[in-house]
Amino acid sequence: MTAGRHGTRAAGPGGGREGGAPPVGAVLVVVPAHDEEELLPACLDSVGRAVRTLGDARPGLSVVVLVVLDGCTDASADVVASVGVPALVLDRAGVGPARRAGVEAAFDLLGAGGQARERVWLACTDADSVVPDHWLTHHLALADDGADVVVGTVRPRLDDLSPDRVAAWRERHVPGHANGHVHGANLGIRLATYDAAGGFAAVAEHEDVGLVHAAQRSGARVVADAVGEVLTSGRLVGRTPGGYARHLREDLIPLGRSA
Repeated sequence: MTAGRHGTRAAGPGGGREGGAPPVGAVLVVVPAHDEEELLPACLDSVGRAVRTLGDARPGLSVVVLVVLDGCTDASADVVASVGVPALVLDRAGVGPARRAGVEAAFDLLGAGGQARERVWLACTDADSVVPDHWLTHHLALADDGADVVVGTVRPRLDDLSPDRVAAWRERHVPGHANGHVHGANLGIRLATYDAAGGFAAVAEHEDVGLVHAAQRSGARVVADAVGEVLTSGRLVGRTPGGYARHLREDLIPLGRSA
């Protein structure tokens, strides 16, 4: 997962576009994974619950969940197969290319009965994260209200952190406050907006931040949200050098103290 190094902020709610957007008719959930056999089961279980909650709220909506197995050398593929979720297998490509390839593969899985891209919502999370049951229904409610992009909050598993880091995190984060920081673990975007922004860049990190900034430049309405908060790993060494793990490792230590 990736966050802006200095807390990149997304725009809050603004004026909707004239005429609005068509209602969402399909949802894609794309989850990149690199050697995540330990945390992936909880992630996919939570995504499954979110899909079922969405199905209860909006019967007949098409949903595709896809895991991108990015150069996995562990049992991540077995985890995905055990729950019957489609997978795209890549040689180690990095998170930007993995997300990008996953979006197109997931859209292709909609098949002949799929939707025009302006009616497709892309929801992104990470393999070390757990989404709430209402994650997808809430994203779509925001889309119904005119959001082109949803930038959601995340919180780390505090049990993974040392007491000083827990204290530092609590000092800097207000529960329920939509801070607008961009995280690939909790990001939603209308697929037509994704296209207009150029999609995820083929970069090793910060592909999510770049996408949101490009969407803003294209005139998209970006909404920061804390209601659908995602729980993510509190590990200090992540899958990218500058991701959320770096933030927890380097930013949550008081000045003058070593990590």
